Amino acid sequence: MKYIVILGDGMADYPLPELGGRTPLAAARKPCMDELAARGIMGMVKTVPDGMPPGSDTANLSVLGYDPQKYYSGRSPFEAVSMGIALTEADITFRCNFVTLAEADTYTARVMLDHSAGEITSAEAHELLTAIQDRLGTEELVFYPGVSYRHLLVWKNGPGDWKLTPPHDILERPIGPHLPAGPHAARIRAMMEESLALLADHPVNRRRREQGLNPANAIWIWGEGRKPALSLFREKYGLRGGVISAVDLIKGIGVCAGLEVIPVAGATGNLDSNFEGKAQAALAALAQGMDFVYIHVEAPDECGHRQERDNKIKAIEYIDRRVLQPIRDGLEAAAVPYRLLLLPDHATPLSVRTHTADPVPFLLYDSTRQEHREGMAFTEKNAAATGLFVAEGHRLMDIFLQQGGLYDEAAAL
Repeated sequence: MKYIVILGDGMADYPLPELGGRTPLAAARKPCMDELAARGIMGMVKTVPDGMPPGSDTANLSVLGYDPQKYYSGRSPFEAVSMGIALTEADITFRCNFVTLAEADTYTARVMLDHSAGEITSAEAHELLTAIQDRLGTEELVFYPGVSYRHLLVWKNGPGDWKLTPPHDILERPIGPHLPAGPHAARIRAMMEESLALLADHPVNRRRREQGLNPANAIWIWGEGRKPALSLFREKYGLRGGVISAVDLIKGIGVCAGLEVIPVAGATGNLDSNFEGKAQAALAALAQGMDFVYIHVEAPDECGHRQERDNKIKAIEYIDRRVLQPIRDGLEAAAVPYRLLLLPDHATPLSVRTHTADPVPFLLYDSTRQEHREGMAFTEKNAAATGLFVAEGHRLMDIFLQQGGLYDEAAAL
């Protein structure tokens, strides 16, 4: 048996009047998802425990079978692991976004316009981060370049006790009430404010303005954490696994879980990503003896943050046509029995432009059995109507992998 998880980041949403009361998932043309939903098992899962931030970090830990309340140590340490940054137990890491802030008389009055600085390219961002490190970095505070707007700051032997806010949570709001807080926050706040003057007239930003693009005119520090420690996926489930993603966070979680990172050229985390490449890489890994592949697709989440309704629908359709369908076709052609889990990690509703902790729909399909639930398309409403609810998200992996007969129990509901 082969096991495949396809995760559409932020794919779930709320009903929208302009879609006739449907969600983007319900409005999308996704024949493969809907066919598997009619032949499989649908339900809802709570991926984010009460009291925890509804991030891709906590939610993907849950989906992979790790209780965030036990294993979560912050977002940025997983990204650091993916980037090959050596950490000690005493180091603290932070996510460093390039963002676009509106003009204002004071720094605190500026509004967060864009958490991604217009999806700045990695080449542009690396040029800017070099300037940031040269001016603001020290021996103990070191900036590391990542992908697009996503970078890292490591404070060697750094202090804890932080109150930080993700920039995508405060879009179109003044930043003042959301600046870093805590006993040592003044140093980080000063760096963030200094970045404005440093980046304002940088050649990269001059070119971006000339092209009508959002400038990366500030850095935003958030997502603190310390070195993580996960039990190995293979020891938990007896399966050799791999992970496919454009995002360092997901790759880092995979590395910490002992999963192999499967590279895909052209995977960007957006609508221009190499969707087919992810499907082909997964099929190749399974054909070469891997038992389990976790495929993460970032695009729906980015569209949700940017409030791009049509593009979010398009991202869901791309997952169906360019990832799910080729994987299904490839496994069927190889006559390999397989089980598939399809779900979002969390919702990123267009109306709020950030993550929510709402339960999300999931679809389980086993090629060796047919449940025949006619007319049950894969939507939030239909998944909720089944009555199957997994209250502890990390238990969904146990159900998927038939731990203790749990898949049979779910199928019987």
